[in-house]
Amino acid sequence: MRRTLIGSGALLAAALLLGGCAASAGGDAGYEEMPGAPVADGGSGVADEGGGVAGGPSPDRQVIITGSVTVTAEEPLEAAEEAVRIVEAAGGRVDGRTEYAAGERDRGSARLELRVPADHLTAVLEDLKDLGRADEVSLSTSDVTVQVQDLDARISALRASVERLQGLIAQAKDIDDLIALEREISSRQAELEGLEAQQRYLDDQVAMSTLSLYLRSDAEAPPRSPDSFWTGLATGWDAFVGFWAGLLVVLGVLFPWIVTLGLVTFIVILLVRRRTRAGAAAD
Repeated sequence: MRRTLIGSGALLAAALLLGGCAASAGGDAGYEEMPGAPVADGGSGVADEGGGVAGGPSPDRQVIITGSVTVTAEEPLEAAEEAVRIVEAAGGRVDGRTEYAAGERDRGSARLELRVPADHLTAVLEDLKDLGRADEVSLSTSDVTVQVQDLDARISALRASVERLQGLIAQAKDIDDLIALEREISSRQAELEGLEAQQRYLDDQVAMSTLSLYLRSDAEAPPRSPDSFWTGLATGWDAFVGFWAGLLVVLGVLFPWIVTLGLVTFIVILLVRRRTRAGAAAD
């Protein structure tokens, strides 16, 4: 009986010691972020003319790149099809796509959420900008090197801890020790799976940059200030045509009312004249 108690105490002490080692290796850093939430307060990069990030990350850094691109195209819906082809040819994918049909005054628009391999981002950006007139290109970076390294260390420590605890199960001679060890293994296995999920999420965010692409027509784009005689002439002509087109629209809306009021006025005038003539004849 005494040997059993001594053996049980030794196993529990070993389990507690392993728990202390795993906690020490993991540190106090917690990872409560869910997929889709910011994973770090990283710096922002400024997009250069070529679509890259000035002062780009070195190969040993783990950097998440996100950005947005606004392009004005003659046929936005056709440009959206071409954008999908460009991204898929580079090994990327489309995570979201919204299209608006063409109307009377515009050629429609499209919004795409794109995932692009980080090492092909610059080339893909150049191709997307060639779909029309690139009005806005914005990129930002978030350095998650420390988070990735810390996750790797915590995962390695937890895996080693679980393996040691599994080895102690074979030495358990008491049912209470066995239950305690299995409970500890289950707890650490759940923590390990959570850390591995965060690791996969970070790896995906680093490997695949996220781009939000908005394609629109000239009718939806903000007016550009004229910078020469010809652009000024074109702007003036567009304003002239727009004024008369708007006036015709107003007249079209008012035309039924004008016709109705005219008919009513004409009938009233006829009745007044008839009564006036009848009164004059009676006199």
